[in-house]
Amino acid sequence: MTASNVSQNPPLPETLATTIIEPTRGWASLGLRDLWEYRELLMLLVWREIKGAYRQTALGVSWLFLRPILNVLVLTLVFGMLVQVPSNDLPYALFSLSALLPWGYFSNAVLRSAGSLVQNMEIISKVYFPRLIIAVAGVLSGLVDLAASFIVFVVFMLIYRVPLRIEMLWLPGFILAAVLMALTVGLWLATLSVRYRDVSFAVNFLLQALMYLSPVIYPISSVPEKLVFFYQLNPMAGIIDGFRWALLGPTAGSPPGTTFWISMGILGVLLVVGAFIFRRTERTIVDVL
Repeated sequence: MTASNVSQNPPLPETLATTIIEPTRGWASLGLRDLWEYRELLMLLVWREIKGAYRQTALGVSWLFLRPILNVLVLTLVFGMLVQVPSNDLPYALFSLSALLPWGYFSNAVLRSAGSLVQNMEIISKVYFPRLIIAVAGVLSGLVDLAASFIVFVVFMLIYRVPLRIEMLWLPGFILAAVLMALTVGLWLATLSVRYRDVSFAVNFLLQALMYLSPVIYPISSVPEKLVFFYQLNPMAGIIDGFRWALLGPTAGSPPGTTFWISMGILGVLLVVGAFIFRRTERTIVDVL
């Protein structure tokens, strides 16, 4: 190498610039902006959840309508006719179906989101994307089941000649509350299931216990007066009672009161805390899975 060639090479810098990457803090660490940036992937996962739920079934998507009908028939036969649970002078089929709308959505959404991380570990280990999308996809896919159940409810309303009510305008708010409730429980269970696989076996028992602690098969008026306040701190109790009130009137349920908003506040705190814990677990999820 000649001296001329050496002189033509640019001199090396004395110091190199250093870039420090720090983890996000505060609200930014939730990655809510990522949900919008990856919205196409979110919709793809939602569609995959919907197709996968009824894949390789003989009746296919017909189960969207058959499941609420069969549930209502069983509840009406057992609790409406045999046990004769009070239904506030309403047909028990309508009374129970008005509760199965939010409860059926909630239970299905929780089941899908609780095991979402473990079930999608092959994708998670190969491709980077916000893991929160997987849990959200499980919750949003349940809205299709809710829509089908609502169609069945409208048919029952026509059969029993129940008129439409102005209070039905509250339904979007109650649906949003049910979505947030499902997302909250789903995030907590999905986080726990990463380290403790027993959670997937315990979810069904948890949902069954919560169903009996919620006014699905009986009215809130059956709860002892001294326990009503604590009973209504369960967000699902207020959501179910609100659905009944909006769909069937004050004889079936009650409008949102102070206890309902207190339970929604508790739900909001649990949702934010659950989201932060989920995001912290996300950093090491590949190593654990």
